[in-house]
Amino acid sequence: MSFVNRQIVDVARSQLGNVGGEPYWSWYGFPSRVEWCACFVSWCADQCGYIDSGIMPRFSGCSQGVNWFQARNLWLDGSATPTSGMIIFFDWVDDDGTQDGNSDHVGIVEKVEGGRVYTIEGKSGDACQQNSYPIGYFEIFGYGTPKYEIGSTEDDSQSNTPAQGA
Repeated sequence: MSFVNRQIVDVARSQLGNVGGEPYWSWYGFPSRVEWCACFVSWCADQCGYIDSGIMPRFSGCSQGVNWFQARNLWLDGSATPTSGMIIFFDWVDDDGTQDGNSDHVGIVEKVEGGRVYTIEGKSGDACQQNSYPIGYFEIFGYGTPKYEIGSTEDDSQSNTPAQGA
């Protein structure tokens, strides 16, 4: 994984345990609490300079993020095997047992290991948390694939070190 891919993952890891999302939705400009998973991803991207450089969009709704990546041909469907630093979008099963074909949630791919995608997500149980899903899991809608700049590389054992207490 290149340095710049690790950068967004490291920023997201530094936020693990935040409850309520106030730093992210207030940074975005909302005066009070909103659904904040997309604000979290945007905040992480901003901390890395990716919004100003055009590598990633500033978005507060999942569909805005999906549309941005798809319009730029920076999209993989949910059956793909992602890499660290990609943006993972989900389409959760609705109360009636169906999926509506729209993204409901977003996070950052931390790593892929042993057939699983490990993520860092804001507003997961109202906190920044690590989660994991099988590759190709049916609720994974797809992946935004930012065009990160090529940076120095390091082996996966260094770049995929879990966060403390994980």
